[in-house]
Formats: sequence, C-alpha cells, structure tokens
Amino acid sequence: MFAHLLALTIKEFLALFKDKRSRMVIIVPPLIQLLVFGYAASFDLNAVHYAVYDRDHGHASRELLARFQGSPTFVLAGQISRQDEIAALIDDRDVLLVLQVGPDFTADLTAGRTGQLQVLIDGRNSNSAQIALNDVNQIVSRFNADWIAAHGLQGAPVNLVSRAWYNPNLESRWFFVTGLVGLLTMVVTMMVTSLSVAREREQGTFDQLLVTPLHPAEILIGKAMPGLLIGVFEASLVALLAVYWFGVPFQGELWVLYLGILFFVLAAVGVGLMISSLALTLQQALLGAFLFLVPAVVLSGFATPIDNMTPAVQLLTLVDPLRYYLIILRGVFLEGAGFDRLYHQLWPLALIAAATLGTAGWLFRNRLGSH
Repeated sequence: MFAHLLALTIKEFLALFKDKRSRMVIIVPPLIQLLVFGYAASFDLNAVHYAVYDRDHGHASRELLARFQGSPTFVLAGQISRQDEIAALIDDRDVLLVLQVGPDFTADLTAGRTGQLQVLIDGRNSNSAQIALNDVNQIVSRFNADWIAAHGLQGAPVNLVSRAWYNPNLESRWFFVTGLVGLLTMVVTMMVTSLSVAREREQGTFDQLLVTPLHPAEILIGKAMPGLLIGVFEASLVALLAVYWFGVPFQGELWVLYLGILFFVLAAVGVGLMISSLALTLQQALLGAFLFLVPAVVLSGFATPIDNMTPAVQLLTLVDPLRYYLIILRGVFLEGAGFDRLYHQLWPLALIAAATLGTAGWLFRNRLGSH
C-alpha cells in the first residue's frame, strides 16, 4: 500500500512540475505577495508629518520643539502663524498632527506653573493617530523629567492636551468599518466578473455566444452589468450597516459617495473582466483574482499607512483603485468632505476605471478573434 501511495505521490509531483502554469502558481504568487507584504505592511510610524504653531517663541518652547525635530519619527512639515491654517493642513492630509504651544508657555514653566501643549491630530486613521499620540507622550514625558531634574520642581511642568478631529474618541471601529465598505465591494465585484468568461469556457457555452448576432461590445457590456449592479448593491448594503448597525457617522453628501462607488465598481469590473478574458479555467480565474486582491488591499492603506511604505511601493499604490476609494469613503463618512475636497481622488479613480475597462475590451476582442 505504501509503495502505491508513494508512486501516486511521485506521479502527481511530476504532473505538477511538468505543467508550466502549475510551476508559476507555486513560485510566482507567493514571491509577489511576500515582497508586497514585506515592504508595504507595517504598523510602525516611521515618518509622522507635523506642523508647529508656536505662540510663545520662548526658550522653553524652543527646547521642547527641538526634541520633536531631533526625533527620527517626526518630520516637520512647516511652521504656521495663524489658527485658521490648521484646518487646511489636516484636511488635505499634509500633516498627521499640529503642535500648538500656548502664548505663556515659557513664562508658566519658569514660574513653576504648568504650561500647555495642545496636539490636534487627524483621527480618520485611528490606529496611526493612537501610535502618534503615544510617541508625542513619550517625548513630553522625557522633557518633563529633564525639566524637573534641572529645576527641582514637583509635578509635571507640561500638560499635554490632545484633540482628535473627525474621530474624537479614536474609535477603531469607525476606521475599519468604513474600510470594509471598500474591501467587501471589491471582493464581491471581482469574484462575479472574473469568473464570468472563464465559467463559460469551462462549461463549453462560450463558443455559443460567438455564433449569436451579438457584437463583442454587447457581450462585454452584458458580462459587466451583473458585476456593476451587484457591486453598487453590495456597497449600499454595507454602507447602511456601517451607519445603522455599527453607528459610524455619515457626515457627507450621498451623491458624492455614489459617484465614488460608481467609479470604483467600474474599475473593479474592468480588472475582473481582464482576468476573466485571460483565464481559461475557473481555477485560473480564482487565482488571478486572489493574486490581484491581496496586494490591492495591502497597498490601499486599509490597515497600514501608505506614508510608512518605501517610495517605490508608494508609487505602486497610485494605480490601486482601492486606495482612492478608501479616502473617498472616510472623507464622506467621517469628515463630511464634498466634491471639491474629493475631486483629487475621484478623477484618478475614473481614469483607472477607463483604463481597466478599455484594456478588458481590447483583451476581449482579441480573445474573441482567436476563436
């Protein structure tokens, strides 16, 4: 019995490695995903961009702020001189946080009183905000310890006051649930469209389509419509559950949200049809969808900040439709951002949708022509 099992095992290995596609499946996808995860997936904050609003300009404030500039984690994005400059910096994601030093900071510390340092932080990514606040707390705690040792004081000389915008309690659920609206929409849409043509080929019904009076463009649109409608329905369903079940606030305009949903679902349909046009079997279609989905999720900023990724990987994220869709979702839900603020996310998403659908159409015509 053992000899039979051994012979069958050897036979299966020979069959597996004899097929070029099988060898590619074993080696290429794991290597690609390892590289993507290795360079893109990190919960550490390596570059926290921040701005400073120093209303004191005394020696104590300069000493405290110098510790942030000397930290390898913090990157100074600029000094501001007016309160109304803060909102634009955080809204446009130019900085993760703003340090605001009170006007009597040095005078209070010199007199033995407590000085105030306010931290205004972008709470849309609750995980990054909490990590950044911990780093700020560490720097302030070290400053307090050194000031107490140098001046022989009692109590903490600096009181840190933090305020998170768009997510006051830094609820991680708000961040992840809005991300799931995008993730689940992509998974369902990709599965529906990537299997459509491959299923027809495997069942032998694809050739029947070729003898019908339907034009290739009509066949392509017919294949795309179920994925489009199901994707929009899925996004609507998950968005409703996010608001009414999980209590995620919806601050923005509905039409802006659905414009983003439409562009994103079209992009996902285009990618799914590209995979389906290239795949000969359902197994290949599933593998192609999986090979696209995992890197797309990692590169989107769903769980790990894009700013932490290496410059080359950050460039790669620019072709990931999920990246733009997540910013639109969190902007509409948490920030209440309108079309004017999300336009810079909508037009790249529309461009990706046009490119993927155009490529899918070209592949589809070529595959039809080869039959």
